[in-house]
Amino acid sequence: MNAIELVVLAAIWGASFLFMRMGSSEFGPVPLIALRVGIASLVLLPVIASATSRRHLRSHWKPLLVVGLTNSALPFCMFAYSTLYVSAGLDSILNATTPLWGALIAFVWLKVNLTRDQILGMALGLVGVLILVWKQLTATQGTQTLAVLAVLVATLSYGFAGHFSKRTLAGLAPPLTAWASQFFSALVLLPGALYWWPQHPVSTSAWWAVIGLGVLCTGLAYVLYFRLIAHAGASYAMSVTFLIPVFGVAWGALFLHEEVGMQTVLGCLVILVGTALATGKLQLIQRWRAA
Repeated sequence: MNAIELVVLAAIWGASFLFMRMGSSEFGPVPLIALRVGIASLVLLPVIASATSRRHLRSHWKPLLVVGLTNSALPFCMFAYSTLYVSAGLDSILNATTPLWGALIAFVWLKVNLTRDQILGMALGLVGVLILVWKQLTATQGTQTLAVLAVLVATLSYGFAGHFSKRTLAGLAPPLTAWASQFFSALVLLPGALYWWPQHPVSTSAWWAVIGLGVLCTGLAYVLYFRLIAHAGASYAMSVTFLIPVFGVAWGALFLHEEVGMQTVLGCLVILVGTALATGKLQLIQRWRAA
């Protein structure tokens, strides 16, 4: 059952890149994400029904605000911006660099020593990114290069948020963190959403994309994610990172007719191998030395 839930979660989060690509061109990145986190906070609203949750919210609102900014508001907007210029499949692959940034931040900020496998993994991750974006870097498509950089800012932000939440919110119930991050994100993004609200009619398909993002890819996905953590452990739940690109590329090709070439496949494989090394899921040098 856990394996099925993991695959379902990967399929849902892989679809988020499809929905963002469908909605960002009509809503604009900031209004789209403001709607996404606002809807998600409503879906997760029962989390704060208890007096204990509300007390924890009042005592931890400052770090929860930081997590909301760095784990939702900023990275979601960066991804939404990037989908204006690059494919949903490419976005989902680059999303897999999050653990690489997490390992680097742990080394720089928390002074955690890196193994040779982890260093090799980060180097491979960089090579994978270069493979994916080489055409954009060697051409005159500056907007696509900026879009890729926006995604890397998003994954860097995810990496920071993960370590920050572990240091400041260790005793807090994960569902409360999930709700608060969406709620504070909605508050922060509300002024920008009103300022950049589209002046033209928005299509029905774009509205459905927003609903899919808020209800399915954020609200319900968090519930499923925390269920996996409770039943199978955090490490098992976080392995969803390796499956998301598969579905992100598949949904983009199936529904948006995005091209999947050898460059995309090769870049994806290199990033995933690098991520596996950087997170300790795969060991090459240590096994080679032990052989």
